[in-house]
Amino acid sequence: MNDAMMTNVRLDPRKRPDRVCLFFIASGQAGYFTAQQAHGCGFSRALLSHHVKSGRFIHIRRGLYRFSEYPSSSREHVLAAWLAVGKDVAVVSHESALDLLDLSDIIPDAVHLTVPRSRRSVPSVWGVKIHTTERPIARSERWEREGVAITSPTRSILDAAEKGAGLEQIELAVVQAVERGLASTEELRRAASDRSRRVAELIDGALRKVTA
Repeated sequence: MNDAMMTNVRLDPRKRPDRVCLFFIASGQAGYFTAQQAHGCGFSRALLSHHVKSGRFIHIRRGLYRFSEYPSSSREHVLAAWLAVGKDVAVVSHESALDLLDLSDIIPDAVHLTVPRSRRSVPSVWGVKIHTTERPIARSERWEREGVAITSPTRSILDAAEKGAGLEQIELAVVQAVERGLASTEELRRAASDRSRRVAELIDGALRKVTA
């Protein structure tokens, strides 16, 4: 469902409960949906509660639900965290973005999300690490994987490096990103030059392994 369709859904909360509408939204979100999305498809709070009690829906956390019959996936917890914090506010980033891009072989110990510094008061969610930034995420730095908004390979690598990710993890991500055509050496060097000297040197060292 595109943004225009989603907007239309949200603007029509008075219609009769439409399961097809809700399932269509949830299908693009690994079976998850927010209370606001359900309301847009005509499901009241009382009706949501009824379906939770009947077993049709699973209540994940406040404001977040899942169709009980929807197949599970290994990374659905990332999408659930993103929806819980706010899909219009947050973007999956750092090690979590590297994992979704298959640029890292380390499983993050938390779901990393980035929000603008001005939105740092987003709700606290267990198992989620919130990063705030004053560097606006440009359109070219906002990608999508498995229905989730994530930072681009270059942005993900630099953010992870800046926050102290392991040297081997960054080197692996750089090598794979360049070899798979997800980022160029020029792009990485140019972007790294806007970060700290430590990060620039780390990226430069990793890029030497690409051309070695």
